[in-house]
Amino acid sequence: MSPRTITSILDDHARHRPETTAIVCAGRELDYATLCADSRRVAGALAEAGAGVGTRVAYLGTESVDYYRVFFACARLGAVLVPINFRLTAPEVEHILRDSASALVLADAGTAEIARAAAPELRIVRMDGAEFSGWFDRPALGDGYPAGRDDAVIQLYTSGTTGLPKGVVLAQRSFFAIADALAGAGLDWIDFRDGDRSLIGIPGFHVGGIWWAMQGFAAGVTNVALPRFDSSTAVEVIERAGITTMCVVPSMLRLILGEPGAGPAAFRTVRKVVYGGSPISETLLRQALSDFDAEFAQIYGLTETGNTAICLPPADHLPGTTRSAAAGRPYPGVGVKVIDGAGQELPSGAVGEVCLRTPAAMLGYWRRPDATADTLIDGWIHTGDAGYLDADGYLFICDRVKDMIIVGGENIYPSEIEHALARHPAVADSAVIGVPDEALGESMHAFVVGRPGHQVTPRELMTFCRERLALFKIPTRFELVDHIPRNPSGKVLRRRLREPYWAERERQVN
Repeated sequence: MSPRTITSILDDHARHRPETTAIVCAGRELDYATLCADSRRVAGALAEAGAGVGTRVAYLGTESVDYYRVFFACARLGAVLVPINFRLTAPEVEHILRDSASALVLADAGTAEIARAAAPELRIVRMDGAEFSGWFDRPALGDGYPAGRDDAVIQLYTSGTTGLPKGVVLAQRSFFAIADALAGAGLDWIDFRDGDRSLIGIPGFHVGGIWWAMQGFAAGVTNVALPRFDSSTAVEVIERAGITTMCVVPSMLRLILGEPGAGPAAFRTVRKVVYGGSPISETLLRQALSDFDAEFAQIYGLTETGNTAICLPPADHLPGTTRSAAAGRPYPGVGVKVIDGAGQELPSGAVGEVCLRTPAAMLGYWRRPDATADTLIDGWIHTGDAGYLDADGYLFICDRVKDMIIVGGENIYPSEIEHALARHPAVADSAVIGVPDEALGESMHAFVVGRPGHQVTPRELMTFCRERLALFKIPTRFELVDHIPRNPSGKVLRRRLREPYWAERERQVN
């Protein structure tokens, strides 16, 4: 049996379940036969535009049926899709387009102007325009590029410690390796059944969103996507569409459960909830287990690991027990170890940096061999997270080695915000930390030192950041201080800044 690829699964479903609805979004839906035919026509149009094997094709827009038409088209052509967060500003989009060397940009009505401002020299195709509509009248591409499991298929951008996002290149295998391992071991930690209707709650520019969508497509079920997450709409869709399985981040789950219409009646069809992106509090887990008569599975991983590498199975979701606080245990075929600063493996119970070895791991960072070598060492992904393994092999995450802040499932690095603040003429120095936030997990707190002779207010700083950063990257509080604590080498002593906010917390992530 040939290894599964993104093109082969779509072709197979188009033959064997052509009339099954494949994707539903914002009132539009496509069955598997139509999605397959449409992807062939889009692939043909992209080929006419000069795209081929390895060509980067950017997508800047909200979730839509068109996103998946384009994703499958790129896979058939051998091109690499570069989905971009639609909430980014023009300068942020410009960096991704230039770094990825994208040949063209597919944009929707809400993002076309940002795309033009970011890269006016690039060809921009509006998906609500006549040109894109005309692609479906073009000759279809045939079988296309015979992709292998190690061929690149998508490039997702994740921030790094330099403050500039890096392109994580994922291969075909990144979307099938974990599911194949679960099936081979007879485990149903994350499973799909005939007739399932899967809610894609995480946007497709996130690894969690596109990975979850591909699990549903691979299983041949109906996938229901939200154009953008809205908790009220999510509750309505879950009930109206008869959602049976879903994937969300904890902050989304909290918002959903807070809606007036939420409760067992609205969620009666849901049998499994998969969540990840940040730890879940015991209070939220208890409420979720009460309102959903469903199994819960927590997943842990990174974009660099091809999404999930660790899972807390449904059987371990027992609030009040030690195990319910774990990230989980590795899937079959996935390795996990905890190391000290010298790279030596630590015994169970000892806290160190978490490293993961997975068959779904990234190919590397796009055009960044130095960064790849720092993260992917001898087959192990160095996560930057601090944690420990218990005697039974369960992984517990207790802090972060790197400075990343997770706000509502979004990974944010302080240096990016600090670099933006440094451009303000009244700012001499700054440091950004994550502080506990019951709704979002964490929120950002910025400490700012003003330049002598200059006056600046928190409101002015917030306005300044809004012109340069996506809204979710803007600190919720700016505190004017006399100095930023640093060590002799100039590194910010973030732990000292964090201590007052996290002192009473058992874990240093929320």
